[in-house]
Amino acid sequence: MGSAKKQKSKKEQEAKTSSKGGTITKLVSEEAANALVEEIVARTGARGEVTQVNCKILSGRNEGKTIRRNVKGPVKVGDLLTLRETEIEARRIRENKKIRST
Repeated sequence: MGSAKKQKSKKEQEAKTSSKGGTITKLVSEEAANALVEEIVARTGARGEVTQVNCKILSGRNEGKTIRRNVKGPVKVGDLLTLRETEIEARRIRENKKIRST
């Protein structure tokens, strides 16, 4: 009986009911996932304060997957990131920006 209750509570944590009666799965899991920075792609943000990196997920549901993320603050290749979710990737930065000449 104890294990059945445990499974039920786990399922309730994984799924959330919307007002229309449908089920929405959570993007944020209870555990954080570690990721290793493999490559620094570019700097972004209005003042270049955000760095876009490719990182390999070391633990969690998407273990082994390489994703693109935006990181605020100092970062270098080989750093470990702690990600709250691993489903959503950052958009690619357009590298070929044309500069308007007046």
